[in-house]
Amino acid sequence: MPAGLRTQANRTIAINTPLGPEKVAIQSIRGQEELGRLFQYELELLSEDDTIVLEDLLGQNVTVRIGLGESAPDVRYINGYINRISQHEYRGGLAVYRATLVPWLWFLTRHSDCRIFQEMTFPDIVKEVCRQPGFTDIKDQLADTYETRDFCVQYRETTFNFVSRLMEQEGIYYYFAHENGKHELVLCDAPDAHAALAGGLEIPFYPPDAGKRNEQHIRGWTVQKQIQSLKYELSDFDFEKPNAPVVSNSQQQRDHATGPWEEMFDYPGEYVTSAEAQHFSTIRLQELQARYEQISGQGDHLGIVVGGRFKLTLPAKGLRPDQAREYVVTGTSLQASQDLFGSGGEAGGEDLYSIAFTVIAATEHFRPARTTPKPLIQGPQTAIVAGKEGEEIWTDEYGRVKVQFHWDRYSAGDEKSSCWCRVSQNWAGKRWGAMFMPRIGQEVIVEFLEGDPDRPIITGRVYNGQNMPPYKPTEMGTVSTIKSNSSKGGAGFNEIRFEDKKNEEQVFIHAQKNMDVRVLNDRFETVVNNRHLVVENDKYEHVKHDRHLVVDNDRFEHIKRDVSITVDGKHAEAVTGSYSQKVTGDVAEVFEANQSTEITDNLYIKAKNICLEAVENITIKVGKTSIALETTGVGLATKGDIKAEATKNIELKATTEFKAEGTAAVKVKGAQVDVKADGMATFEGTGPTAVKSAAILTVQGSLVKIN
Repeated sequence: MPAGLRTQANRTIAINTPLGPEKVAIQSIRGQEELGRLFQYELELLSEDDTIVLEDLLGQNVTVRIGLGESAPDVRYINGYINRISQHEYRGGLAVYRATLVPWLWFLTRHSDCRIFQEMTFPDIVKEVCRQPGFTDIKDQLADTYETRDFCVQYRETTFNFVSRLMEQEGIYYYFAHENGKHELVLCDAPDAHAALAGGLEIPFYPPDAGKRNEQHIRGWTVQKQIQSLKYELSDFDFEKPNAPVVSNSQQQRDHATGPWEEMFDYPGEYVTSAEAQHFSTIRLQELQARYEQISGQGDHLGIVVGGRFKLTLPAKGLRPDQAREYVVTGTSLQASQDLFGSGGEAGGEDLYSIAFTVIAATEHFRPARTTPKPLIQGPQTAIVAGKEGEEIWTDEYGRVKVQFHWDRYSAGDEKSSCWCRVSQNWAGKRWGAMFMPRIGQEVIVEFLEGDPDRPIITGRVYNGQNMPPYKPTEMGTVSTIKSNSSKGGAGFNEIRFEDKKNEEQVFIHAQKNMDVRVLNDRFETVVNNRHLVVENDKYEHVKHDRHLVVDNDRFEHIKRDVSITVDGKHAEAVTGSYSQKVTGDVAEVFEANQSTEITDNLYIKAKNICLEAVENITIKVGKTSIALETTGVGLATKGDIKAEATKNIELKATTEFKAEGTAAVKVKGAQVDVKADGMATFEGTGPTAVKSAAILTVQGSLVKIN
């Protein structure tokens, strides 16, 4: 049995596993680490036990120790979890196992989700998704402040890819600080986040031919510079300020020859404010410039670890003097092995430990390359409109609504289910256009600007098994309609409906309560057949100018109660045919000024009684003949004759004086003429006067005087 398997105490490379300190021994380790990337180490293990249950190591935390010192840089720990293990053929009578060591962050590659985060910064999102499965070894070394994001979506991607792309977008990177028994995720965004290696470590450089084998050092050093874009410009659109595109650019000066082609432009920048715009253009340029100067090297110094800072010294010639400065380690590739078959467990061979590495100047900003793609939603989805409990409509000043996505397992379908989603309308002008607000519970079609899960927009609405069409399409397929529902509570609707069934075509308009029509100029209506209007209560019309009505045939009106017409000006009627009125009750007319009635033909008035009453006089006139009825008397005047004829009696009576006068003559004729006076009767003439009778003339009185 090889002596090296009996104890790990004096081994240069040792491993601590849950199986116990002496159950397995490590033959070799090799692997890579980088800033902002997962590390991975391959371990080759040997054991006298060929019956180890692989599951006893799979997923377990182990620590590899390299070196025999008590602290760095004389000892180095590599801690991680075994995510893969295999058993192989025997070597030297020992069972051979190979295992892969990864950080706890790797487990997020085995978890995917669809989830919405709201009102959180990107660093807070990263820390939350890491801590939820129980990973709390996180150290925040971030120097910048980060904007709170209204809406951030993890969509059909592993949780690792999700946090990786968030960090890459914000220019955040990380490294792992290894200890005996654990490792810690350190979040960084600035050069000051990198602490100096233990003791402010200085590492010497010796060229390969210097013969330095007994001192940890760097033996290889390559500096490479590569042209990168010197300007980065971003642009985006803010719908709240549509006339002011948010544009930002950052520039970098370099001493090499340049040209106008060294500019990068991108859209959308995925920001809103000017401060964010400048932040992201700076990060994008730093991301490119971090690759401007690339330094790689090789050595055997245990203190060269990713995320650490050291100073390069030049005790011997071999590099230009300006390379003696501080650097941050950005990547390592490590190999270490030992001979477990030698005596005493001491390693054999010359290359017990070697490391290749990359560094940048400690004053330079490192930004991770954006290698993790953001998921693109290739087509439309549907979602359910959400809002505050007890409401039917939940919107903001822009007419945006919130939705519950079908893939969202965490939201409650309320006003916090999503960000505000803009709603596509048929028209969207400046205080004009179409406006149909999606209501809570309706299913809508959601698309995503640039396919970005963080930028949903509602482009349509669809019916479903709960919200069915207003009419049965299978029976009324020719019907097209816009039908609303009264809110809150329903039970009423407004509707504009079109029936296109041949010979039954119809336009139907229903107003649940009021209907207002406003025409700022002319309105024309043509009804080829009949028009029916039913007003079940009052009807009011106000025509502020003239009103013209032409009826080519008859006009019929039936008013079942009273009619009241008030004309503030003149009232004229013209009837070319007959005009008849029938009133079953009384008729009363009041004219507060003159009334003139002109009839070109005859006037017939027939009544049981006729009473004409005037305050001052009544005049009846035909040609030059008139009858005047005045308050002082009655006057008859004519240029012709006046005849009064009765088949019976005519009685003329005056209480004071009765005169009958003829300019030429006055004749009184009758079968018998009686002229009688209660007092004196006088017959007098200025000329000859004759009293004549064809028969007997009788003159009788108490006294008769004949002069």
